[in-house]
Amino acid sequence: MHRKAFAAAIAVAAVMGGAAISPAVAAPQAHAARQTPPTAEAVRQTIAGLPAADATAAQVRLGGQDGHWLGVSGEADIRTHQAPKGDERFRAGSITKAFTAAVALQLIDEGKLSLDGTVQQYLPGLLPANYPDVQVKQLLNYTSGLPSGDMPGDFDWQYQHRFTSYDHRELVQSGFDKPMEFAPGTQQHYTNIGYNVLGLLIEKVTGQSYEKQVRERVINRAGLKDTYSAGNDPKIHGRHTHGYQLDKGKLVDVSDWNQSVTWASGDLVTTTADLERFTTALFRGRVVPQPELKLMFQVPDVPAYGGGKAAYTSGLARIEIGGKTYYGKTGNRYGYLNGFAATENLSSTLVYSVNATDAKADVVHPTESRIIAAALGPVKKK
Repeated sequence: MHRKAFAAAIAVAAVMGGAAISPAVAAPQAHAARQTPPTAEAVRQTIAGLPAADATAAQVRLGGQDGHWLGVSGEADIRTHQAPKGDERFRAGSITKAFTAAVALQLIDEGKLSLDGTVQQYLPGLLPANYPDVQVKQLLNYTSGLPSGDMPGDFDWQYQHRFTSYDHRELVQSGFDKPMEFAPGTQQHYTNIGYNVLGLLIEKVTGQSYEKQVRERVINRAGLKDTYSAGNDPKIHGRHTHGYQLDKGKLVDVSDWNQSVTWASGDLVTTTADLERFTTALFRGRVVPQPELKLMFQVPDVPAYGGGKAAYTSGLARIEIGGKTYYGKTGNRYGYLNGFAATENLSSTLVYSVNATDAKADVVHPTESRIIAAALGPVKKK
């Protein structure tokens, strides 16, 4: 899903129920490898004092030419008061899109998909007959104009249906009784629909499941040890941080949740260490071949839907912070706010996961925004 904090940065730059909040505070820990980046102390201070009203825990990794650093704070489980160690799994949310884009771009390099190929060509009958041709490249860079499906957005309804398994094709088609939002290729609108269509395309042209393709083409290739596609399994396997949603004055444990509702646009489970490995492998061309990798650093020259400039590439987003250009991706699910960002040459990298108590709120999350500002510098205003 769209992260308000990242969206705000882009905009100004151009992106079980029932437990009360624990008053206990776990001091942040830091582990230096070789030298420590100069921004580490500022980041450490931003995550001090957790758990708090807006977040129960945080994990942050800094990397690049100035050294490497890991900081953690808060409680991975507020019932046991267990402190995070920094290697806990969490729900990645829309960071999944970067993995889906990587698979699609590999298939383009192999000739199994074409950037100019259309959804109508690969999946006849998926789109209504009156829709215009939608190209693969337009799915990748959010310029397809396809309308999203309708689903109640309130927490109570979604929590009641958290164990529902959704058919991927039916979910994609659930909004196709509506007209196109705009002519394909003319605007950019960040939504999930294009990436779930990409999931269907990946399965069609490979004859294998999306999950298998992500595992073999991205997870294994990048050497990720703790990342997997959750699919219909509502559990987070292995050690993980618990996610909580503040609802009617109580914290509800939302860790267990069927992610088929987001699928190829948001179902991954991962760790900050794996996201750091993924960023390095991706940017160095070990995941996506160089000709197609360029697309992950190119923003289409179109306006953003609703106003402003486009800021998303094929699978990533571009932002200007502290006088540098960063590429990365954020993602959120109930209980989890996450992100990674790096300069194209990997001279500066950031990965974080915050267990926010209102991760879906349509506001900039204070802990998340402070981490980004402390790690990378203030967002340049125009």
